[in-house]
Amino acid sequence: MNIQLSDHFTYRRLLRFTLPSIAMMIFTSIYGVVDGIFVSNFAGKTPFAAINLIMPYLMVFGTLGFMVGTGGTALISMTLGLGDKKKANEIFSLLTYVCIVGGVILTVISIAGLRPAAILLGARGQMLEDCVTYGIIVQLALTAYILQYAFQSFCITAEKPNLSLGMTVTAGVCNILLDALFVAVFRWGLIGAACATAFSQILGAVVPIVYFSRPNSSLLRLGKCRMDWKSLLRTAANGSSELMSNLSMSLVSMLYNLQLIAVAGEDGIAAYGVIMYVNFIFIAVFIGFSIGTAPIIGFNHGADNRQELRGVVKKSLVILGVFSLLMTLAGELLAKPLSSVFVGYDPALLAMTTRGFMIYTLSFLLCGFNIFGSSLFTALNNGLISAVISFVRTLICQIAAVLILPIFWGLDGIWFSVVTAELVALLLTGFFFVKYRRRYHYL
Repeated sequence: MNIQLSDHFTYRRLLRFTLPSIAMMIFTSIYGVVDGIFVSNFAGKTPFAAINLIMPYLMVFGTLGFMVGTGGTALISMTLGLGDKKKANEIFSLLTYVCIVGGVILTVISIAGLRPAAILLGARGQMLEDCVTYGIIVQLALTAYILQYAFQSFCITAEKPNLSLGMTVTAGVCNILLDALFVAVFRWGLIGAACATAFSQILGAVVPIVYFSRPNSSLLRLGKCRMDWKSLLRTAANGSSELMSNLSMSLVSMLYNLQLIAVAGEDGIAAYGVIMYVNFIFIAVFIGFSIGTAPIIGFNHGADNRQELRGVVKKSLVILGVFSLLMTLAGELLAKPLSSVFVGYDPALLAMTTRGFMIYTLSFLLCGFNIFGSSLFTALNNGLISAVISFVRTLICQIAAVLILPIFWGLDGIWFSVVTAELVALLLTGFFFVKYRRRYHYL
């Protein structure tokens, strides 16, 4: 049975509606994870470290998709809640075309800056060449990457979360199969991993473009539109938190890598890469749940259905609490087995990675509430508060922690940095959550 944004959401219905977006984000995270596994085991530690070193730079340019997807979803779902379907479709079409044009421009800029960025991040010799090679191939599919992330949110707003899930699963399976073929069979190494990722991202963008360009049973369809600067600015404002969050994560990852090179050398970069790969899968649950609930919150806010809005928010907090406990426990128990998949061939690197991951896992107790808090204010079309939460959480706190804590605790201080940052961010999120409860009536 199709679940609509206007429905009453019980725990079961809320989980059913958000499950596709959770699965979607998990499969999206698999792209980099699969690349890492194959490159580390079949190409070696240096190419693996190269991917981890340059990846934050590459992700900076994909943040347009996050901003347009989340910010546009908030605006489109609220417009649908107000009953103006024609306007909602115009906004949807405009934002899709903006992603295409913006993606082409950002592709040129990102490739031009690849080598200088890699050198600035500390790459030398073969690692430098590996960074540039991998980066050029992956960035040629940047427009597709941006579209794929934007459509992940748009599909949910269109009441077609299964389309988004199917699109992502198909692209993820394609990535896995091509990695196995290119890297393990053909032995193309880093180049093979990059090609596998690029092809899978293109597939993930083409499917929704074709679907929404044709007559369909969803709430949205691509069509003609006019330049609407007001909607673009509102989208940018609404999505500024996600933009800031992803930009900050990339910048902080670069800082982590610089600190790790100084403290632990190439092994530190490799260990951090493993932790980030596994971390992406775990927090994908929180991100996917927040993406799934955002259109519901935005719709009920636009329709002024306060009772349903309160119910969805309260149920979401309970679900997030359960998720947090389960994922922290899973992270502690699986730290060594998961690390072994990547670097089991090197005992010293495995020990370093396992210890780092067991410390990092403690952040799962906190980060889900911060991610949801930021998403909540985005869905309520309050991009400023959402951006403040994301900015403090992903940039200010983590930069301060990763610069200060290693002075006292060395390598462990780097791993504890994210836990400290999430704790401070949770206090800020709680403050805003209580402060604005009467304005938005979610409690």
